[in-house]
Amino acid sequence: MLDHMEMQFFPFARSPMHHLHFNHMAILAAALIQFLLGALWYSLFFAKPWMALTGHTKGERPKGIVVAMLSSAIGALIFSFVLAHVVMWSGAAKIGGGVFVGFICWLGFIAAPLFAETIYEQRPYVLFAINSGYWLVVLLISGGLLAVWH
Repeated sequence: MLDHMEMQFFPFARSPMHHLHFNHMAILAAALIQFLLGALWYSLFFAKPWMALTGHTKGERPKGIVVAMLSSAIGALIFSFVLAHVVMWSGAAKIGGGVFVGFICWLGFIAAPLFAETIYEQRPYVLFAINSGYWLVVLLISGGLLAVWH
């Protein structure tokens, strides 16, 4: 049993939420959206500027593409699973709440560290905009989806 002090620091410890209580199809759908949007984002929507900024050339098949795609798919599943927890903990049950949770997660966990990384590595700000923009769209869509389809 948790005492009062523990409840202050671990308010969700008594929550009946368990990962088996999530809608696994919603998590899978959010991961699939993330994976497909990434394919479109970097190969269609922003292909030319992204390739120019990262040193890739059109028609080039990067080394290790199969491992990279597999790691993206696994990462998308983990990302969606964790985001489902954050959305549930927030109490968001409507699309607006889920979108807001997605925005807050993007701002704190993606944009802020990626911006600092961009400055430290002296990368172009356009690359920051492309990469963080992708994550913003992913988090807004996934947050909204996971809030309404729980």
